[in-house]
Amino acid sequence: MGTWNSGRATKRIDAKIDSLPLKDIEIKEYVRETDLSGLSGNTAYRVDGVHLYADILNLKDILNVTTVEGETCHKRTLRFLNMHYRAAHRIIGAVESIFVDFHNQRLHTVFTKPYDDEAKRVRRAVATAQLIIDVLARTGEDADHPAAKVRVGIDTGKALAVNNGRRGHREPLFLGRPANHAAKRAGGGSAQGIFLTNEARKAIGLAEAQDVDKTPLNAEEIAKSQQAARLDVTVDGIVKDWTEDLKNNPIGDFVFSGHTPPFSTLDIETLSVKNSRRQDAASIYGDLDGFTVYVGANMGTDAGAKHVVRALHVLRSELDAVLHEDFQGRKIRFIGDCIHGVLAEGTAQTTDAVETISSMTLCAAAMRSSFKIALKRLKDMGTDASSLGLQIGFEYGPITVTRLGMKGGLVRCAVSRGILNSEQEQGRCKGNQTAIGASAYSKSSHGVHALFGEMRIRGDLDYETALNGMAGKNDTVARAIKTAAGASLLKPASSAAAPLSFPDRPAGPTKPGGFA
Repeated sequence: MGTWNSGRATKRIDAKIDSLPLKDIEIKEYVRETDLSGLSGNTAYRVDGVHLYADILNLKDILNVTTVEGETCHKRTLRFLNMHYRAAHRIIGAVESIFVDFHNQRLHTVFTKPYDDEAKRVRRAVATAQLIIDVLARTGEDADHPAAKVRVGIDTGKALAVNNGRRGHREPLFLGRPANHAAKRAGGGSAQGIFLTNEARKAIGLAEAQDVDKTPLNAEEIAKSQQAARLDVTVDGIVKDWTEDLKNNPIGDFVFSGHTPPFSTLDIETLSVKNSRRQDAASIYGDLDGFTVYVGANMGTDAGAKHVVRALHVLRSELDAVLHEDFQGRKIRFIGDCIHGVLAEGTAQTTDAVETISSMTLCAAAMRSSFKIALKRLKDMGTDASSLGLQIGFEYGPITVTRLGMKGGLVRCAVSRGILNSEQEQGRCKGNQTAIGASAYSKSSHGVHALFGEMRIRGDLDYETALNGMAGKNDTVARAIKTAAGASLLKPASSAAAPLSFPDRPAGPTKPGGFA
């Protein structure tokens, strides 16, 4: 059972701001052969590049192959993703683009070569997109593990590359319009194909599209880019290498076990196919609303870009601290300006659904309270990010956590119906709203029900509002927190005689934990 208080949050936020003085943040221009793989936390590069997002459209079909979300559908889904991760990894290496991340069904890669020629970069990205589509169409195994159906989004322009800060995975994170808009085109519909923004279309001489999400490149346009790019790799070559790799390094059977809560003790870097986690839990997405606009408005000058870097690191760090330190949950990954995490209460064998959902409700509310404090403290220190909002969505159900991909380059993967639903819940929020998924809502306490109502969405849900509202409806987690807080406040008075028994004891609260 976790708790939050404003004093502890403020202390963390101030410490993070102090660790990022503007004078120590460096903004550099990306030049030839710059290595973005080991960026420090106070360095950012302006990168002129082409961003490619590839979305596997039929992931949901695999997850829903069985009526019950049991081990069978989870094993099929993870093997399906693992096969396609391996193929995509080979393509990225062959075309020399920068690997950013796999986020479940979503691949992000960036083209910075050839330097000083935007049109050639876009054509190279288009040729690579078609290569990905053609290869993944042949990397299915059978009816249980079919070929992937792919939709690709591409945009071009300048973005800020910063450190994503994960142990063992210090790959760059790209902030700004091209990364965001490429992702939106990939997620902009259910039709397969390659979808360019109008900026990318203009770069290769194509007319603007009235609706870019409904205007895929045609065969002639793709062939023109393929001829111009002249990639040194073929579909047959990638599939042959992929087949050899599967033969020499078979994926094997996924082996699941439950993690004894709290999830804060889970070391994701030790997970693998044969050491995966699976249990009921709550999944949460917290996304900074308006951040792409904020980056666009500020990245043009070094002074503005420094504020972007500081705001990003302070806000993401505090959201992670609320999840991990205050509520003993676990961050799966940062996805741009978004955090994805999980939380569970109970045992490795049996998750307490009601308690888990109550804790996640309070965690989400605490994130909003910390977010408000962070915006104020940042503004007090000269970084005005008050235009930003925070969209939060969470859901409950069976989840998997593991690592997939190539040996030596495994990437984190947490996927399930509930995880996909939690991202959708976040997506239906405005910048001041928190939404709860249908499954979590159906299993929650009366106190949580009352907070969200039948629409399952609530504006300005901060910690005090959630705690008092839930406790007033006899939510056991909220009532226990308030009872503990009351007892803690009473203890110093009851132990007032202690200094007489121990005269050398330093002055101060006798129960410092109660006044943190």
